[in-house]
Amino acid sequence: MSKKDAWTEQAQAMLVQKYQLNAAQNHLGLVDGALHNLQATQSQSRQHLELMLFEAQTLVEGNQVIFEVDDDDALLVESSYVVQENILSAGTPLPSLDFIDMNGNSDWSGYLDQVTAYAQRQRIEFGHDPFRDMMSTSQRIALEKRIRDEFSYKGAHCDKYDYMIAGTCGLIGGLVDVLFVGLPGQGVLTHFTDDMTDKTVQKFASWNGWQGPNKGSDPVTSAIGFLERKYKVNYDHRHGGDVGGLFKMSTRNHHIKSLAHSPDLVGLFFSILDQFTSTAHFVDGGRIISVDTNTFELQGSNLVAKLFCGFMNWLGHLFSDVAGSSGAKTRGSGIPIPFYSLLQFINIGEFGQHRQTFATIAVQVFEKGYDLRHGLALAIPVMLSEMLTRVMWVVKQRFYHEKEWAQCIPSATNPELQRMLLVAHGTLCVVDGADAAIRSGGDMIQFMLRSNLIAWARFGTLALKELNSWYQEGRLDIKAVDTYLDGEYERLAASV
Repeated sequence: MSKKDAWTEQAQAMLVQKYQLNAAQNHLGLVDGALHNLQATQSQSRQHLELMLFEAQTLVEGNQVIFEVDDDDALLVESSYVVQENILSAGTPLPSLDFIDMNGNSDWSGYLDQVTAYAQRQRIEFGHDPFRDMMSTSQRIALEKRIRDEFSYKGAHCDKYDYMIAGTCGLIGGLVDVLFVGLPGQGVLTHFTDDMTDKTVQKFASWNGWQGPNKGSDPVTSAIGFLERKYKVNYDHRHGGDVGGLFKMSTRNHHIKSLAHSPDLVGLFFSILDQFTSTAHFVDGGRIISVDTNTFELQGSNLVAKLFCGFMNWLGHLFSDVAGSSGAKTRGSGIPIPFYSLLQFINIGEFGQHRQTFATIAVQVFEKGYDLRHGLALAIPVMLSEMLTRVMWVVKQRFYHEKEWAQCIPSATNPELQRMLLVAHGTLCVVDGADAAIRSGGDMIQFMLRSNLIAWARFGTLALKELNSWYQEGRLDIKAVDTYLDGEYERLAASV
């Protein structure tokens, strides 16, 4: 039996129980009416009796009738009984109340059989939705109104202050991006994230048994070398010579060309695949290239253990590469921003003096330091704009609109907050795009180096949500309704 069928049976049983409750209440009403009529009849009879006694007393006193009774007659009267036949009153008998007979040995199946028989005797019809049949008309109207109010897509109703606040928050984030991020490896925030990355790599290495650098050696280089030795993988090719010259690759771009070096789900998938199949997958010219490697044996006695070892190899190797290689003399080539490697599949367009495709431009931008460390710096002004907008929205809701704190939670599903975030990140992107366009001088590589892809990605997701909300405005959110109804079904089933 499916879960839906079980709920339907429970709903039908509850519908019959509701009918029984109504029938019992109606029967109690009939009993109460009969008792009321009986009391009225008794009261009327008592009034007639009192009237007759009063009239008899009046006659006796008016005619001065004297009753003389001797002792024998008194005894005769006291020992006499008047035998009167019972007087039967004619009335409408109360109808019998139908019921379901249950005992301690009855099970659910037997109860359902009796429910079905009771429904047939009382001519109860089960509709397509028994839960709906259990509600009265007013209850259904109230429920439908609640669903429309709580589960429909609503449009944003922002006032001028909302737009002013959002624009200001986005402008602040844009100024931070322009003034403190800049080119990879040059901005204040980029230096900060580089230092934080170096410290994180050292901390991760210490967790894995690194005892610290040798005397006089660089601690970051020592930690990277330790992780490279500990987490070896079969897809860590450094240049084109390692792949037999199948395509051009250098130490500056091998992390972006190798799909397994991407710190996202794509990288995890290809890392596990490469470790299990002793292959390596690269991207060049918009196509995937698979290269056979030496046999690579993962540790672990079963599939789950091997998958875990593969995951740890991938994670540990990413930490060994995120701050550059151990042999790098400068900042080094880190790992790409999540999903940045997928830009290599956009092998279209002709840009710059050499008419290069967008995929080639993306690789060259990475070679100049546009890696995960720089991506962390790019995320700071984006998070700043996001947090400022949300905080200001909460402040406005609490103190301007005077709402309760429980109603001031900055949920992303709120249409006004979603619109404000769109305006804020849109303003940030306008400032970022204008700065990149002016400083790049028309050079595509410089334009991308100065662009904040994190901000543009956030703005794109918000724009898609806004378009969906605009298109769905006034319609029901079916997924939210289903979730709510499933919860109600569970609650009703638990109460049976």
